[in-house]
Amino acid sequence: MVRTEELRRPATAALTIVALAALYFGSARIGLLEQVVVVDTVVTPLWPPTGIALSSLLLLGLWTWPAFALGTLAIVATLSPLDFGVLGIMAGNTLAPVCACLMLRRAGFHPALDRLRDGVALVLLGAFAGMVISATFGSGTQVLTGQLPAGDFWRTWAAWWVGDAMGVLVVTPLVLAFRTLRRPRVIPLYRWAEATALLACTVLLSLAVVKSPLSLLFLVFPLIVWAALRFQLAGAAPCVLVVSVVAINAATHRAGPFQGLSLLEAMVNLQALNASAALTALLLSAIITEQLAIRHRVEHACAELAEVVDRLAPGESRRRWPPDERR
Repeated sequence: MVRTEELRRPATAALTIVALAALYFGSARIGLLEQVVVVDTVVTPLWPPTGIALSSLLLLGLWTWPAFALGTLAIVATLSPLDFGVLGIMAGNTLAPVCACLMLRRAGFHPALDRLRDGVALVLLGAFAGMVISATFGSGTQVLTGQLPAGDFWRTWAAWWVGDAMGVLVVTPLVLAFRTLRRPRVIPLYRWAEATALLACTVLLSLAVVKSPLSLLFLVFPLIVWAALRFQLAGAAPCVLVVSVVAINAATHRAGPFQGLSLLEAMVNLQALNASAALTALLLSAIITEQLAIRHRVEHACAELAEVVDRLAPGESRRRWPPDERR
């Protein structure tokens, strides 16, 4: 993690904020590549900037919040003329990840996502609860400025909330996994081969199921489970991202299993898939990581106990256990 004293230097802090704002803007442009219009409001099934913002706040600190306000201002300026309503959207897009970060800190969240409670907290507090703020501010501002009829508030709010929540569920675990990843000293060749085969299978199977008119989207889940069991979040998060991107492209173009569905039906099916995939990867990875940590602690405790036994009774720790009952 970057040293706090270096981040607080004005020049370094300013450059960091500008870089984060540019990253926020770039991820927003990527998200807008697959957009839908709900009641004359542009929304995306997956809004990556929320995941970028929450990850930055968790890893660097709350002082980075101006970057997300600047990024929001820049992206809104490319979509429509700036008016008073942009202040509400900026406030919502900034307050949502900040409040989510504060709630996660209050709950004792570990960015390493090495406990089941961390996965549950990210889902409930970071995604579902925190993104209520951005959806409410964004949709409410459009109603107050007359850009959105009051009767269409809840439809727009739901689409806005789902896109932001999915950004947290898909992007935040990916960033946290690679930010907290430690390079092992030696990686066996077969592990590299397995990881490559897993990623290739995920890409090929995802493309195959979205090109088929049959509802075969559930076939991607064994690969996500495989990734979580073998590589934990570092392997499962990229698989979820691949599945989500491929499914979003198919849903927005009404291809494959989404063919013939209305916009609402396609979005419901899409978000059900994305949410299920993200939750499966996140929670299963957290469980496996927690179990591995417990196992390592038990092994370490056993090793320490063996050392104590050797000091008290040399050679006893190497004797057969359990002892021979015939003696």
